[in-house]
Amino acid sequence: MNRIYYTKPSITELEVRYAGDAAANGWGEHCYDYIYRFENAFRNHLGVKHAIATSSCTGAAHMGLAALGVGPGDEVIIADINWIASAAPITYLGATPVLVDVLPDTWCIDPDKAEAAITPKTKAIIAVHLYGNLCNMDALLALGARHGVPIVEDAAEAIGSIWHGKRAGSMSAFGTFSFHGSKTLTTGEGGMFVTNDDALYERVLTLSNHGRARGQTRQFWPDAVGFKYKMSNLQAAIGCAQLERIDELIAGKRRVFQAYSERLAGLPARMNPEPPGTTNGYWMPTVVAETDAAFDRDGLLAAFRESRIDGRIFFWPLSMLPMFSPRRQNTVSYGLCARGVNLPSYHDLDVTDLARVCTLVSRALGWKHGSHH
Repeated sequence: MNRIYYTKPSITELEVRYAGDAAANGWGEHCYDYIYRFENAFRNHLGVKHAIATSSCTGAAHMGLAALGVGPGDEVIIADINWIASAAPITYLGATPVLVDVLPDTWCIDPDKAEAAITPKTKAIIAVHLYGNLCNMDALLALGARHGVPIVEDAAEAIGSIWHGKRAGSMSAFGTFSFHGSKTLTTGEGGMFVTNDDALYERVLTLSNHGRARGQTRQFWPDAVGFKYKMSNLQAAIGCAQLERIDELIAGKRRVFQAYSERLAGLPARMNPEPPGTTNGYWMPTVVAETDAAFDRDGLLAAFRESRIDGRIFFWPLSMLPMFSPRRQNTVSYGLCARGVNLPSYHDLDVTDLARVCTLVSRALGWKHGSHH
């Protein structure tokens, strides 16, 4: 029985060829060639003015928030259910993450709860497009404008997701992306900072180069203390190849999700939503049992392990973790985490593998009365 991984990258001859070229020739005056090419191609894909390739999405967020002026004593509002990487940069800057509840259907930040959490200390609201699901950007951008608070997008998991004609990450003060090995488009480790704001771009560009401004003529002369979150030319070479195949990579994710959604249709559970006017990049197909469904998640994960299938639990609310304060009022977040499972989703999952996964999920959720397989 073959092992079904929860995720693995799609690497072809093209990626290997570009990486080989970068290793052989990408030095000296050519040491940025693939980086610039990757940034340009990504800008075009997203429809944004500026892009800076980084060593991680976390680094991109750290620099972006720093450039917005987030610092000690400030607050940044973010959804409670998220991976720690979305909240960590807030703490690096000495600011406090204010963890608010999520919506029950998208599992993304609840705009009303975000608005209620705004104080004079609020410096930004981070919209994380969880598992590829889109935040309600119209509501968030409107409340940001009302209160004069910048909205930023963490689109780490949302390449391929589109909100009413605009790609995830392109709609706010700045957006960040992850190209970790588990993502739809990968460079191994890596990320991207994007923005349409010229001044913000210049600030982040300076910060990204150890505080050396672009126009500074003196060599080795930083104008401020900055950061070092650069992507290597080798990684960018793989990114260039992946970006040439981006439509195929996103289509692969959508095909896998569609197959799950058809096979699991009768169950007392919901999956990643795709509201009218949007496209979901479906990075991580996720099943969340209805509150009244009998669902033994640990049993399902054990059955997965026995069948050599990788399953991932839904993210914990950050406020459950020891480094943050509990926020039991976030009832949706606290209710979701025990009922959700991420399903394997790599691009070349075949029909027999999918069926194997779906059989176990269906068993764990129990067929509704009157349904038959």
